[in-house]
This record gives sequence, C-alpha cells and structure tokens, in this order.
Amino acid sequence: MHTGTLNKVMLIGHLGEDVKLHYFENGNCIGRFSLATNEVYINKQTGEKINSTEWHSIVVRNKAAEVCEKYLSKGDKIYVEGRIKSRQWQTDDGTMKHTTEIQATEFTFLCTKKEAEVNTKVTSE
Repeated sequence: MHTGTLNKVMLIGHLGEDVKLHYFENGNCIGRFSLATNEVYINKQTGEKINSTEWHSIVVRNKAAEVCEKYLSKGDKIYVEGRIKSRQWQTDDGTMKHTTEIQATEFTFLCTKKEAEVNTKVTSE
C-alpha cells in the first residue's frame, strides 16, 4: 500500500506586478510576484455575469528568479507549476502573520502584455 501524498499546483494567469528579487549574502536569490487567475460565471438567480479574481503569491528561486525578473513584467501571462507552502512569522510588535505561497518549480512564458494587446486589436480596412 502506498501512503505517499501529493502537493502540486498548476496555474495560468497574469502577473499583478513586476518580479521583485532579493539577494542573500551567499549569492542565492529569491523572486516574488503576484499572479491573478480569473473565473467567469453567470449568477443563476440574477443572470448577471460575475468575474472573480483570485490572487496567488508566487516564489521562484536563484536562476529561475533571475530569468523571471529579466523577461517578465506586470500583465504578462505565464504558466506556473509548483507546490503550496504556508509559513508564519512574528512581527516586531508581536503580531503573528501567516501567508500561503506557491513555490514554483516550473514555469512557461505564454504571452506578454504587449503581444496580448496586439492580438486583441481589431483593424478596419
């Protein structure tokens, strides 16, 4: 009997901000950015179209972080694969904080914001 577990996340969304890098003394770095995923549905009672956005905190490390910081910017579309990681810490005033992040293990650049704007423009001739 296999008793293993699986922690795997796959997301396609748009960057909510540019990638922010933080370097450590040992030369390693970490990159962080927010990723928006959207769900559109119809409210059955009112017939209203609802657009719901979920925000995800994405963490990339070392070379992957540097690649993301170099080539990605706010609005770009990306595929991210990774795992969910929760952490907590205490602030200087004693308040406990908690966050849930996606630690990216793989990613694929899908479309820049500029490419999306060009592809969605309607031309009249």
